Parts: sequence; structure tokens; C-alpha cells
Amino acid sequence: MHTPDLDRMDIAILACLQSDARTIAEHIGAKVGLSAAAVQRRIKRLRETGVIEREVAVLSPRALGLSMTFVVMVEMERENLAVLDGFRRQVLADDNVQQCYYVTGNADFVLVVTCRDMADFETFTRRMFFDNPNVRHFTTSVAMDRVKTGLTLPLEP
Repeated sequence: MHTPDLDRMDIAILACLQSDARTIAEHIGAKVGLSAAAVQRRIKRLRETGVIEREVAVLSPRALGLSMTFVVMVEMERENLAVLDGFRRQVLADDNVQQCYYVTGNADFVLVVTCRDMADFETFTRRMFFDNPNVRHFTTSVAMDRVKTGLTLPLEP
């Protein structure tokens, strides 16, 4: 994907949107000095070029009874494309997995997993790791405090 050239107006619009995606074009325009129509055109271009991937509601895990977060390091049995792609598909299909990174080092993947309780996590580990013959080993850390989560990116003009 080609990264479009972003000017200071684009950056200002993105800053507004990543703070609150529901901000209307009129308010953004007033902040950045553009008309609402110009803001809407720029937002459309930012979506079409992939700068804005998607717009979602950020839910509170605790409010939904998902009070436990786990960081899991996963080591695969074999490192070939079919095994890695299969695990990626499994991760993408599982709603408990909040984030997944293919990494260098001792592990092949790092997962951030949200569950209701330890029993829910045990069920998750059975279906994700124990039932998968390509998982050699996994190590889990339990998050004691949710210090910072988010998807906001640093925006430099």
C-alpha cells in the first residue's frame, strides 16, 4: 500500500478522529480551519488510502465481565509457512485474542488475551494451544493492572 503524503491539515484531522471518531466534520473544520465539506473529502481520501483502517467503539472489558488479561508467549513446533498461517487464522477467529504479534526471539507469537476468569482462560488454552499439535510451548503472564491500552498513534506533521 502506498502511504499518501499527509499535510498538517490531514494530521490535525487524524488527531481529532483518533481522539473521538464521532466528532462531526463541522467541529473538526472549526478546529483546523477548513470547511465541513473539505474535512469530509479529506476523511474520505484517508479512508480510501488506508490511513484510516476502520472506526470502532472501544468497549470496557471490566464492564462486560472480562476482568482478566493475559500476555502469552507461544512457541510453535515447526516454523514453516503453513503452520504459521494456520495459527494466524486460528488467532484471527478467536474473540478472546485482543492482539497478536509475530515476533523474533524465544517465542514465535505474543498474544494479549482477555477472559472472564481463570476457568475461561483454561478453556481458551485447551482450544488454542493444547488442541493444536503445532504449539510446542506457551508461557503466560497475568496482567495485574491495565495501565495503558489504546490504538492512538503519535502524529508528527
